[in-house]
Amino acid sequence: MPSRCLLESSIPGLTPRRGKVRDVYQLGDRVLLVATDRISAFDWVLPSGIADKGRVLTQTSLFWFDLLGGPCHLVTGDVDQMDLPTGADRGALAGRVMLCRQARVVPFECVVRGYLAGSGWNEYQQTGEVCGERLPPGLVESDRLPEPIFTPATKAEQGEHDENVSFERMAAELGTGLAEELRRRSLDLYRRGAAHALEKGILIADTKFEFGLAAAPGGGEELILIDEALTPDSSRFWPADAYQPGRAQASFDKQFVRDWLLASGWDRESTPPELPAEVVEGTRAKYVEAYERLSGKTFAWG
Repeated sequence: MPSRCLLESSIPGLTPRRGKVRDVYQLGDRVLLVATDRISAFDWVLPSGIADKGRVLTQTSLFWFDLLGGPCHLVTGDVDQMDLPTGADRGALAGRVMLCRQARVVPFECVVRGYLAGSGWNEYQQTGEVCGERLPPGLVESDRLPEPIFTPATKAEQGEHDENVSFERMAAELGTGLAEELRRRSLDLYRRGAAHALEKGILIADTKFEFGLAAAPGGGEELILIDEALTPDSSRFWPADAYQPGRAQASFDKQFVRDWLLASGWDRESTPPELPAEVVEGTRAKYVEAYERLSGKTFAWG
């Protein structure tokens, strides 16, 4: 059976900043990220949690950080290697916590799209573009794009909505050099991650990365990947053997939750409803299957 659902973490003597999914603690000159079992949709944190979801996200990210390489925020994902305060419940934290380098967060989400879905599909139908990127005419929902495209978005606070923006706006705010490096790095990570996922029978339709600027070992700052990488929360995962352009796709991610919310009649402005048990259990199963397919490992909890 799945372990108890963790909606909020607690570490004696430390006060967290709580994001949509992660609780963030300052631990000396490091940052401790605890992935809870909270789930968000349409920029709302839902009242229901998904048991072990935080562990799936953390273990999936750890897998990708190791496979893809490159500078990232991870110091260790082993709770036994962390100098935690006396009384910290290491059992509750095991599998869902990462000790990380501190970084100044770049205030844009770095979205890469390989297929036409979600807000990108909606925008394409109206303008023939996605975030200022002109696409070929005649594409249908879920079509594979000729090449992956980089479509940044502003980072929303809880209850607010992400906003797709053009690369030019991003460059104007961050500087052309940093914006171009973010685009290059994001496209490279997506291409390599998508190639691995395809070998495992999963299409990564789109994903979002977050980056930060951290102190470099030799002085100055370096751009590093932070937060999570290619997880079911940050990506659309489609089963390759069921892929069919021209319609919405089955998925291994939280689209299952989004679909139920849309069908429930929720207005997306008021407090979200509780998820029924079959949606909670079905979402957990999808997340776990995605991790096991991608990593080739058996999920160790629940």
